[in-house]
Amino acid sequence: MRYIPHTEQDIKQMLTDIGVQNVDELFESIPESLRLQNKILDLPPSLPENELTQYLKELQKRNTTSENGSIFLGAGAYNHFAPILIDHLISRGEFATSYTPYQPEVSQGTLQAIYEFQTMICLLTGMEIANASMYDGASALAEAVLMANRINRRSEFLISSAVHPEYRIVVNTYTRGSKFALKEIPYTAKGVTDLEFISKKLTENTAAVVLQSPNFFGAVEEYASLVDTLSRNGTLLIVVVAEALSLGILKSPGDHGADIVVGEGQSLGIPLSFGGPYVGFFSTREKYLRQMPGRLAGETKDQNGKRAYVLTLSTREQHIRRERATSNICTNQGLCALAATIFLSTLGKKGLHEIAILNVRKAHYLKSRLASISGFAIKFITHSFNEFVLQCQRPTEEVLNLLKEDKIIGGYPLEQHYPELKNCLLVCATELNSQKDMDRLAEKLEKM
Repeated sequence: MRYIPHTEQDIKQMLTDIGVQNVDELFESIPESLRLQNKILDLPPSLPENELTQYLKELQKRNTTSENGSIFLGAGAYNHFAPILIDHLISRGEFATSYTPYQPEVSQGTLQAIYEFQTMICLLTGMEIANASMYDGASALAEAVLMANRINRRSEFLISSAVHPEYRIVVNTYTRGSKFALKEIPYTAKGVTDLEFISKKLTENTAAVVLQSPNFFGAVEEYASLVDTLSRNGTLLIVVVAEALSLGILKSPGDHGADIVVGEGQSLGIPLSFGGPYVGFFSTREKYLRQMPGRLAGETKDQNGKRAYVLTLSTREQHIRRERATSNICTNQGLCALAATIFLSTLGKKGLHEIAILNVRKAHYLKSRLASISGFAIKFITHSFNEFVLQCQRPTEEVLNLLKEDKIIGGYPLEQHYPELKNCLLVCATELNSQKDMDRLAEKLEKM
């Protein structure tokens, strides 16, 4: 929307209509000492619209983006292909708001979109029910931890250190005021969660075990053997999926025995956008329906026998009786969930699988290419999806700065979260990284 300033006549008319003499009267509540008295702000002179637009474009060019550079950065936000159809459809008037309406049955289109989103999330995760989306993957995980406590009334949680560090920080923030014990599970020399540690540390007060697959290091976790042990102990299994596209090729967490599956849906047609907004997803077993946060849309028939959509579950306690609320999540990322739904509908099962295959192949090529360079090595030798850990002889900050000179974002430095992984980078390759881009990265590293 273009900025069109008010004329002097407009301002005079508005002041007259609200019954004040001048603009200064609007700020009478602000103490005199805090007002700018007879001074002019030190601002540059105003520019004509065309010059201002050009100036802003020049500022924009300073950013390294997927359009003007090469990105090998993942760590929870991934550069994937999104059909242009998504932008066209989510811009339609029927989807003008991202907010779930409080009189939802009036908005059948919005409810149907939510219902389709839930259905697709269930198909991807292998679970029985899913809610109408969450804010992001991190808050979805925190809500899963709180839900596990409501289910079995236990307060101890074993959380893998290979879960996204920022997700773990959010969980800690959510639970800080509660008497929860969050215990960290170490990872092995292969970069996967130590399952033997879990078996040894389980107690009768362990509410849930939290794993991520693919984990933060890109490694695919093998946790199916853990399910029987957890079940006998009455402990729930929460699985996080930060890279949703991996579900196009990996066996679903539900098929591996997960009780709650949460994650980040940014990979499903939502642009990087310098960090958001994104969309979290939340799915679980039907028997835990009443403990699930958020809302659930369902399909039924109206009095004329026609298909209709309703809010099957809307935890009204969030608005009326807060002490009984399962969560303070009383809305959803509707517009982002709609984009994800259109993405999945457009690609279909086969298309999603093909893109997932491309991610595996691209990452495998890049991993092999970088492993052959002197001074660099692959830290964890294990199955991975589209990310892996690269060990460098030089400090990662130095490596990344040299790559930035050629507009290459080379990866995510792990030392800030894992001091033991000094000089290690988390590197990601998706279907949008061409062989030319990957070879250019390798050639640049070879010259270091």
